[in-house]
Amino acid sequence: MSAPYGSWSSPFSPAAIAAASPRIDGARFVGDEVWWGESVPAEGGRVAVRSSTGDLVLPAPWSARSRVHEYGGGAWTADHDGTLYFVDGKDQRVRRKPRGGDPVPLTPAGPAYGGLRLQHGRLFAVREDLTVDPHRRGIVEIPLDGSAADDEHVLTVVVESDGFYAHPALSPDGSRIAWVEWHAPRMPWQEASLVIAGRDRRIVVPTRAALQPEWLGDDELVYADDPSGRWALHRLRLDGDGAAGTPRTATPEVDADTGYGLWVLGNRWFQPLDDGRVVAVRTNGRDDVVVVSRDGSARPLDLLADGHVSVDDASGSRVLLSGSSSTTAPGVWAVDVDSGDVERIAGGAPSDPAWMPTASALLVDGPHGPVHAFAYAPRNPEQAAPDNELPPYVVLVHGGPTAHVTGASSAAIAFYTSRGIGVLDVNYGGSTGYGRAYRERLDGRWGVADVDDVIAAARGLADAGLADPARIAIRGGSAGGWTVLSALVRGGTFAAGISRYGVADLRMLVEHSHDFEAHYIEGLVGPLPDAEQLYVDRSPLTHADRIDVPVLLMQGGVDRVVPPEQSEAIRDALQARGVDHEYVLYPDEGHGFRAAETIVDALERELAFLGRVFGFTPAD
Repeated sequence: MSAPYGSWSSPFSPAAIAAASPRIDGARFVGDEVWWGESVPAEGGRVAVRSSTGDLVLPAPWSARSRVHEYGGGAWTADHDGTLYFVDGKDQRVRRKPRGGDPVPLTPAGPAYGGLRLQHGRLFAVREDLTVDPHRRGIVEIPLDGSAADDEHVLTVVVESDGFYAHPALSPDGSRIAWVEWHAPRMPWQEASLVIAGRDRRIVVPTRAALQPEWLGDDELVYADDPSGRWALHRLRLDGDGAAGTPRTATPEVDADTGYGLWVLGNRWFQPLDDGRVVAVRTNGRDDVVVVSRDGSARPLDLLADGHVSVDDASGSRVLLSGSSSTTAPGVWAVDVDSGDVERIAGGAPSDPAWMPTASALLVDGPHGPVHAFAYAPRNPEQAAPDNELPPYVVLVHGGPTAHVTGASSAAIAFYTSRGIGVLDVNYGGSTGYGRAYRERLDGRWGVADVDDVIAAARGLADAGLADPARIAIRGGSAGGWTVLSALVRGGTFAAGISRYGVADLRMLVEHSHDFEAHYIEGLVGPLPDAEQLYVDRSPLTHADRIDVPVLLMQGGVDRVVPPEQSEAIRDALQARGVDHEYVLYPDEGHGFRAAETIVDALERELAFLGRVFGFTPAD
């Protein structure tokens, strides 16, 4: 059946997208079971813990969610007997929940906890205390008997300062603990140290941007670092006195990263096996998973997971992987690295190739170098457009901006492509997954290089005859929303813009910024007060009078990263000039939409907005 692009009927309803949008939050072997964390959009986005037996390990109203560094991560763990340890999303206290029992607190009220690690019968966490001035963060050991629930002095403080910490790792004999730390104004992907403490010695290992130390024995560590510009595995042996030897690369240099931006505390890019081999993720746009032998040779695993893969746990020759895939829904898989057997634990249902678009890698030349993107052409097995019509496209801009997209299969993308709207997902300069040089392209040039790159990608798509140049919209959230608004200010490429909780004014962002990102903008734009004029000149709010195309603004009412004042300032500027715009406030949402009703409403509004702007009538 022939129908105009955008008007095709689709089985991907907004309600179906909301139901298909759970976020996987880690997985663990628990005895003969596998447990994993999963958000529940129908319950306000709370994070439940589920079991492969079908049991709901952490039922409502509890939610395993950390707010350390604002973005949290590592909010739960478990022992092999089935005792769950989790950070309560409401009060940020760590709680212990015996199998079949009720949660009991292990930490006092006040500070927040995250990055939980249960190792050799001992529980460690990253603690952040924003109730004191200056704010304090560190690594603590939490007694399992509940004795610290009302007395913080019972906690063992491993390290504490006004810096930042991640990835506590205890040696098998319990005599040493390693971690990653960094200090303002640097971000962890710019400069982070590997520290080892114990046996009356503290060692700061020379590193560039260390990630995830793991012990291979009592005297040997493996960790990721990027001295050559690509994160790769390194091994470090300690002598009998605890002194560190010279780190050596664990694998030959490859054009891929094992690691990316340390935004959340729960990501794990590799896991050691008992025999010294390491299962690791390598990213160059998409992910590959390899088994690294002690001699440095690497053998790829034949897996479906190829996007934002986390190697969550290991037991014998089996590992647990969570992440996205080009051919399935996001999921959790148990993989035997010797036999190659793959067991689907959760999610991971195969995508219907008739409906699910395939991501085509797109590389275009931009003013600052090559620009990477993934293009998804419209796909619907039951409908087609007239021969003389080119499809409208939505250019997606990820947040961060130090993050990346992977070309994974996505019902959220199929929501558009199945209706006849193409999608272009751009990894603009500053994105991870392509090495440090690509990541640093944005240093000092946020609002310039990112905008140049998304414009170059959109024009490249149109020049190739793949998109209607008069019907290209741009959509992004948070830092991606900043790029949306900045691109609309630039004018000439995009016919409409959709900004979800987007940054509109840099000075306002700095004023409301939380500790983790307090100095982030300095590297992306410049230090204050010297660069204040740059902050004014770069901000879309300063040049809102240049926006002359329709804009849809959506905002969470309790967003602590980008408060509503940002979107409302743009709204007021557009309203004063009579520019076509819509503003939607979701009072109970924070930085990122989690509740099913919000996801549904936002998608319905976006589709109606694009139909109105681009001149098509959505089938639904």
